[in-house]
Amino acid sequence: MSTYSIGIDLGTTNSAVSYFKLSEAKARGGAQTMLAIPQLTAVGAVSEKFLLPSFLYLPNDQEFPAGSLALPWDAQRSDRIVGEFARSHGSKVPMRLVASAKSWLCHAGVDRTAAILPWQAPADVRRVSPLTAAALYLGHLREAWDHQFPGTPLTEQEVVLTVPASFDAAARELTLKAAQQAGLPNVTLIEEPQAAFYAWLEGAGEGFRKQVQPGDVVLVVDVGGGTTDFSLIAVTASEGEVALTRVAVGDHILLGGDNMDLALAHTVNQQLAAAGKKLDPWQFNALTFACRQAKENLFEDAKLEKYPLVVPGRGSSLIGGTIKAELTREELDRILTEGFFPVTAVTELPQSARRTGLAQMALPYAQDAGVTRHLAAFLTRQARALAEAHDAPVAVTGKTFVHPTAVLFNGGAFKAGPLKNRVLEVLNQWLAADGGQPAKELAGADLDLAVARGAAYFGWVRHGHGLRIRGGTARAYYVGVETAMPAVPGMQPPVKALCVAPFGMEEGTQADIPPQEFGLVVGEPTSFRFFASSVRRDDHPGTLLEEVAGNDELEEVAPIETTLPAQPGEEGKLVPVNLQALVTEIGTLELRCLERGGPGQWKLELNVRMKE
Repeated sequence: MSTYSIGIDLGTTNSAVSYFKLSEAKARGGAQTMLAIPQLTAVGAVSEKFLLPSFLYLPNDQEFPAGSLALPWDAQRSDRIVGEFARSHGSKVPMRLVASAKSWLCHAGVDRTAAILPWQAPADVRRVSPLTAAALYLGHLREAWDHQFPGTPLTEQEVVLTVPASFDAAARELTLKAAQQAGLPNVTLIEEPQAAFYAWLEGAGEGFRKQVQPGDVVLVVDVGGGTTDFSLIAVTASEGEVALTRVAVGDHILLGGDNMDLALAHTVNQQLAAAGKKLDPWQFNALTFACRQAKENLFEDAKLEKYPLVVPGRGSSLIGGTIKAELTREELDRILTEGFFPVTAVTELPQSARRTGLAQMALPYAQDAGVTRHLAAFLTRQARALAEAHDAPVAVTGKTFVHPTAVLFNGGAFKAGPLKNRVLEVLNQWLAADGGQPAKELAGADLDLAVARGAAYFGWVRHGHGLRIRGGTARAYYVGVETAMPAVPGMQPPVKALCVAPFGMEEGTQADIPPQEFGLVVGEPTSFRFFASSVRRDDHPGTLLEEVAGNDELEEVAPIETTLPAQPGEEGKLVPVNLQALVTEIGTLELRCLERGGPGQWKLELNVRMKE
């Protein structure tokens, strides 16, 4: 039996671990329950910190003296560095540094199980997959826990692992695989904005009822290292008691601290170029990491007006070739506040630039950097969806967009007061123009530790304590069904979308899709296409959408490419099946294909695309 609920925030920039003793009868209050994580901070130096930077450095065999990379639980460690020293040393040798692995983990355009990181590293540099990098971070956290709590190993505890709300089912499944590789076979997933709200609930205690009441709508704005997430949580009354329901999440937006670091680096690079100092691609990478460090230090120390930037040289005279610059607070505020949080109208939505025919493969960052424009799109789109839903818990009649009454901020970006203030300023301008009341901030959350603390608290809530947020799946899910039609040269059969899991389907429940004439291809390679929608709230299992192509309410997620087993002689045949969907307790989606009138059973799990 588990002793602790363990919350793990596997972040793009930093990771953290919090714990909650399950035998406790009340919330922790302000008690310190964060795991101090031992990690290298310099050659031969280990320190304990509450945050483990999500960076992996892959040294060459002769780079460090034997034993200098040892950890308290591994005196022979020599092949990798995880954490603070990986980040600081890797900024000087970026070709060996793996960063933003979490962003690559949800990038459906690459094989996330292939050794592709560091991205575009030279041929002589060892590489790992995004899956392996995530597993190594989780493995370090597991080893740190086991070192400090040997009597209660992490694998025997209730582990709650956080993911962005915008992660689709495939990215969630891949996160679970990383946990399994790290020696954590049984984990539960929770969306990061929900975890942040749980942390706020715990911190507020019974006083939360004075800050939010039935009828309130809480907007959680989470801008982390790699993604921007929006969630709406409705406060309602059920049988005289306060109830919480997550009513909407935003689509996947790859926009966060990484983009901000790049924006700062480009600005400084232009200044260097004007001074006649040209950086090559690897020096620009080093400048990006230097800007990240400068940004974090300027945010943490309000007294600093500027921060030095140092870019290593690339020639034989490394010291003489070192390039120096600086980042000022004025530049930081101007570039990040005006560039990423511009003052806009709620009708001003994200823009997509016309793209060239060929582009380098890289992370699919959002084309529009304006977080406020993405927020406008989210609130207006969800207003339309809620207006059409039959049981919406949020009133939107006569409103241009969903009117939040309170805002909870999460993510390292909001350590910067000007960014937080700008979001409230813009949102309240929209509310005033639409006849609404100003939204208030729900303050008090620790932006670095809230997600891990909230995840641990959620594990305790699952045992019947406190108040649980309801909501089920954040999207409706569909499987692609090929239309029967005569062969036409040069034309592929159109694909319809069959709803298998409706919006809000609760974990641990299943849905039987009404019988239809479906045939399952067995015994030969095939591909299953899946789609998701965050706005189609009234579709039910069996709803068949005739048009997939050009349907902006549907987003295609990673397909499953597989060969389903067949009896000898049955290869390539169509087996008539009925379908059944299950949302597991850990929040992943299974589609079961049951042979009609026969014993055959096949199971599909939304998974990563495996490239040949």
